[in-house]
Amino acid sequence: MKASKKVIGQLRKCYSVAPLCYQGKDHFLVAAEKQDPCYLFDMEGNKEETVWEGPGGVMSMVQVPDTDGVFLATRKFYSPNDSKEASIVVVTPEGKNRWQVKTLVKLPFVHRFDILTRNGVRYLIACTLKSNHEYKDDWRFPGRVYAAVLPEDLRDFDDKNQLELQVIKEDMPRNHGYYRDLQDGVETALISAESGIFRFAPPMRTGGEWQIEKVKDSAASDAVMVDLDGDGEKELIYLAPFHGNEIHICRKTEKGYESVYCYDRAEFAHAIYGGALCDRPAVLIGHRKADQDLLAFTYCKDTGGYVCDVIDHGCGPANVYKFTVDGRDMVVAANRETDEIAMYTAFCE
Repeated sequence: MKASKKVIGQLRKCYSVAPLCYQGKDHFLVAAEKQDPCYLFDMEGNKEETVWEGPGGVMSMVQVPDTDGVFLATRKFYSPNDSKEASIVVVTPEGKNRWQVKTLVKLPFVHRFDILTRNGVRYLIACTLKSNHEYKDDWRFPGRVYAAVLPEDLRDFDDKNQLELQVIKEDMPRNHGYYRDLQDGVETALISAESGIFRFAPPMRTGGEWQIEKVKDSAASDAVMVDLDGDGEKELIYLAPFHGNEIHICRKTEKGYESVYCYDRAEFAHAIYGGALCDRPAVLIGHRKADQDLLAFTYCKDTGGYVCDVIDHGCGPANVYKFTVDGRDMVVAANRETDEIAMYTAFCE
């Protein structure tokens, strides 16, 4: 698997990338880790608007369902050592280059979040990397997972009126990884921490309990599930340990998910995508140190083994987003280590 590359913009320490449907058209957002802008692009890679000039600290962005361009974003998460002022904000378009930003909830150390819908009810699920710290690289205070029913009308939330969250899981040290995974028709959250990989399913009805299952008892930085080998059972692909160098592909057995393949040269593994690419199941992984590659993992039926292709070298992706335009599979990468926003057109040899 290969790809052609086009650099569509420069953004210092660009970090987060996410889709956005706005004014009846598909777009994508790119935002920065530090105190830098957030940009809106069309699907051809043309910058259309500046959503804000700053502050940044954006780890996640998610569109509010059934809205025209309204999205939620984390803000002021500048690093694991500088995120006590982090929050989730509601961003609403008001005109060309005019976007209103209001606080939904102040949540120190919030790193990832999502909106999951079950039986017509929207839920906000939010993950904090840690719960406190007193000095640099202080990991004594484990992170948590929070949740709340997300009201349809978010206009009244601000600094003085915030969404009330409930803790649904404690003791999540280095609570870093998040990926939405559809299981049996239900939107679930695959959350990765030093204490393992967990699946969170929203309540079946309002006021019910979240269903929490431990998928694997291994320290992980991020994880995704994809049926790479086409046997009808998804493999578990995870990065280990926290910001580590190992990429494991696991198959489900009677004993649980067991590693059958390990790539151990992805120093500071971080970006992750799992799904179809060139009509094949694939996983994209980007790592931010050493070779700083963007890698594609697929399964070869002829050899019965997994294949790793280098899509790009020396780029250092923090996050990636895949979409399809006119039959072309495209990947946008926030290449944090080179300050470039890159668009890749994927093709199979």
